[in-house]
Amino acid sequence: MKNHFDELETRGSDAREAALFERLPQHLTAAVEASPGLRAHLAGVDVAAISSRAALAKLPVLRKHELMEAQAAKPPFGGFANLDALAGSRVFMSPGPIWEPQGLGADPWLASRALFAAGFRSGDVVHNAISYHMTPGGFLLDEGLRALGCTVFPGGTGNTEIQVEAAEALRPVGYTGTPDYLKVMLDKADEMGRDLSSIKKALVSGGALFPSMREDYANRGVQVMQAYATADLGAIAFETMHEGQLLPGMVVNEDLIVEIVRPGTDDPVAEGEVGELVVTNFSMAYPLVRFGTGDLSAVVPGISPCWRTNMRIAGWMGRADQRTKVKGMFVDPKQIGELMKRHSELTGARLVVEREGDKDAMRLLVTGTGVDVNAVEVTLRDVTKLGGRVEMADNLPNDGKVISDERDYES
Repeated sequence: MKNHFDELETRGSDAREAALFERLPQHLTAAVEASPGLRAHLAGVDVAAISSRAALAKLPVLRKHELMEAQAAKPPFGGFANLDALAGSRVFMSPGPIWEPQGLGADPWLASRALFAAGFRSGDVVHNAISYHMTPGGFLLDEGLRALGCTVFPGGTGNTEIQVEAAEALRPVGYTGTPDYLKVMLDKADEMGRDLSSIKKALVSGGALFPSMREDYANRGVQVMQAYATADLGAIAFETMHEGQLLPGMVVNEDLIVEIVRPGTDDPVAEGEVGELVVTNFSMAYPLVRFGTGDLSAVVPGISPCWRTNMRIAGWMGRADQRTKVKGMFVDPKQIGELMKRHSELTGARLVVEREGDKDAMRLLVTGTGVDVNAVEVTLRDVTKLGGRVEMADNLPNDGKVISDERDYES
């Protein structure tokens, strides 16, 4: 069986670096011409001279809050998309809100490599259980699967009994979606007396794959691997295996330039040091240059034993800011600020993200006088598009935290 997606994955590291930075000046020249927001962001920069990693590191990092502000000032994309390239495509809105256009080509989010590394092959029938509604997650995986030659059932989220019935009938060999929803489906199948034993492999994203969860899936006969992906950039990195063993770290996708910078700065850190993951893509529909993901990671030294020679990162290691992913969707401190504006009786609010069993859960701790917690719960769902409990607190820690992620990522 073919072990790699193509020869690009196994080329020498120096050859890859040379190829990326040979392409970059021409790409940037075309991108700033087509995208006025990017042109303004890089005003005064001779983009044709950005032909090395050191030169790239001198450009400013574009952070998500800056992109959100630009989009709010000039909706929907703040001038950062090439509108001429979007005809016949799709537009998405993720929580924040932040707008994302679909890129060009058969696999615009670069998901096929991650899927291939997880064992998906042409002809596979795959159950895709991630939202196709408003956000790009469903299409991100769907497009990658179909580009790989797979047949896709667009299950989306919810309606679990119907999804189980569909999976039993279609007999998919693979699952794609969030890590926890596969367990929801398998547990529901057991409850209903349905057979989902055809599912043997999965690629998950949009949430944490806890070690205990991966072990539980393995005991059920499902090999689960994960990709690190964002709505803005697509599949950034993915897990790999060699001789049946899961390998440490995640291999960075081809056609992306990844840097790790010191949080709050534009400065690259030393190899192995934890910092914010910054990515430059080569999309002409949505060109992002030194885009700060807000996620923490670190470079894993050395070449992977699977002989994919690209940079490896340690995967997701937390947030450089307090923006937090819950059930595959981001919750932003600005959303908690909006909630407080709607409830003037509140004097403080702190969102606690934790685990209840195998699922993410939110508790909003609030202080104030005359607070109707039921009304605040309605507002919490409205601003975050996620449900959560609201609880009164005597006081809140004076540590500047609006969102506290208290999930245990080691168990």
